[in-house]
Amino acid sequence: MSESIISADIVASSNAARKIDLERDYASLGERLDRRGIAIDSIRDKVEKFAVAIPSWGVGTGGTRFARFPGAGEPRDIFDKIEDCAVIQQLTQATPTVSLHIPWDKADPNRLKQAASRFGLGFDAMNSNTFSDAKDQTLSYKFGSLSHADADTRRQAVEHNLECIEIGKTLGSKALTVWIGDGSNFPGQVNFAKAFERYLDAMKEIYAGLPDDWKLFTEHKMYEPAFYSTVVQDWGTNYIISRELGDKAFCLVDLGHHAPNVNIEMIVSRLIQFKKLGGFHFNDSKYGDDDLDAGSIDPYRLFLVFNELVDAELSGPEGFDPAHMLDQSHNVTDPIESLMLSAVEVQRAYAQALLVDREALEGFQDGNDALMATQTLKAAYRTDVEPILAMARLKTGGAIDPVAAYRAAGYRAKIAAERPAVAGGSGGIV
Repeated sequence: MSESIISADIVASSNAARKIDLERDYASLGERLDRRGIAIDSIRDKVEKFAVAIPSWGVGTGGTRFARFPGAGEPRDIFDKIEDCAVIQQLTQATPTVSLHIPWDKADPNRLKQAASRFGLGFDAMNSNTFSDAKDQTLSYKFGSLSHADADTRRQAVEHNLECIEIGKTLGSKALTVWIGDGSNFPGQVNFAKAFERYLDAMKEIYAGLPDDWKLFTEHKMYEPAFYSTVVQDWGTNYIISRELGDKAFCLVDLGHHAPNVNIEMIVSRLIQFKKLGGFHFNDSKYGDDDLDAGSIDPYRLFLVFNELVDAELSGPEGFDPAHMLDQSHNVTDPIESLMLSAVEVQRAYAQALLVDREALEGFQDGNDALMATQTLKAAYRTDVEPILAMARLKTGGAIDPVAAYRAAGYRAKIAAERPAVAGGSGGIV
């Protein structure tokens, strides 16, 4: 029996106040969906099984290049982070795994595994960090890591990634995510081809260290911290990397790592088509890599991404199983509340995509009926699937309204009293 942090009585009381209305809303939606030939319980069953990983760093307060303003009850270490992640899972029943970032979360792997199992949590992909310098690090990554001109610096970065794999093996992880900040800020600063060649050579060493049942995710990003060029700048380069490395290498798509107006859902389709879509970092953005809560700016885009995923789920390549993780920076909200709502928004987009009449859509596409094709998508997107999401949480032991239950429990005030306040003033992410 997994331990719960929020009192079961509080969750039960919160649910009791909302259950009758939920049952009515669920029945009403069920009747409307039945007229469209959709069984509401089948959608709910799929939503119950859908999960998204929580990034360990996401439960802390984020920051910008200019400042960071810590919140009350900041996690002191990875074990505090695991407890916060357990709260999110308890109330949403949608986030059963945690994704660690090394060296930020470095600790005895067996102790980490024990701490997570206490709450019934597992571990998702391991994340290496060669985009910043760790305490007592011998060589600096100021001018790059896996693509650095200095062979010793590249060796240090490779060894770090191999260490992440070893830690992950103990934890039961099955994937390594590699994102680098390597690039340049001035024309002529680096030789593009040589830097990419060095990166590929280093990544091949890391790939060789993967267990047979692991995946390697590489992540592209248009800019930041390098603003003139980045070594892995777009999905095309990312695809080249995955093809060069081998069958266990896949592309990770972060929704905030693209230029404004880029058609991300088409990128998703291309990577699915050629069996190189590894997974997602879900967030949202207005200007660039804002790392805002998923669905907070453009929920329709999130739905369109899931439209491609569901299409592949129903008819795509064998073994199609992309990884799903949130990747957000919470500068002005309670991170736990933001992560709970983001997990719900990702589930929402999935549920809406399951409602698309795919037979009708294909007919309109083949008949070049642009208006009815787009209206078919809109019909699914406009459907309020909240009763499905809430009923899925209720049936699996979560909260009908996660934020209401969380606030009623007073968890933030409790940990604020237990965890020492963190001084502000620094910049950068957690």
